[in-house]
Amino acid sequence: QVKLLESGGGSVQAGGSLILSCAAYGYAYSSYCMGWFRQAPGKEREGFAMIYTDGETTLYADSVKGRFTISQDNAKNMLWLQMNSLKPEDTAMYYCAADLLCPTVVEALRAEKYNYWGQGTQVTVSS
Repeated sequence: QVKLLESGGGSVQAGGSLILSCAAYGYAYSSYCMGWFRQAPGKEREGFAMIYTDGETTLYADSVKGRFTISQDNAKNMLWLQMNSLKPEDTAMYYCAADLLCPTVVEALRAEKYNYWGQGTQVTVSS
């Protein structure tokens, strides 16, 4: 059974940094593509970072490019998200997601392409 567990959320002032982690259980982690998504109240879930199984190919939405970094440690079944230069508009519930069928580059940040999700961790950025 695939299980994902996010941690590391919290409250931070604008310009600050946070590191989110996602622990994966119950499957061959290195065979799955992983992504980070977020959802603010009243808004749709937004995909903003994704990493392919090679551990090197990454994709970012323009909204976070240059500020956020996705990475993983296959030996530890862990996914990370380094978030720098945080802005109030980054405030949301953050989720990690996984799927065995890696999406194409065009579809990589679409939530419907991922079958497994964590419960989320809240990030709040104050101005």
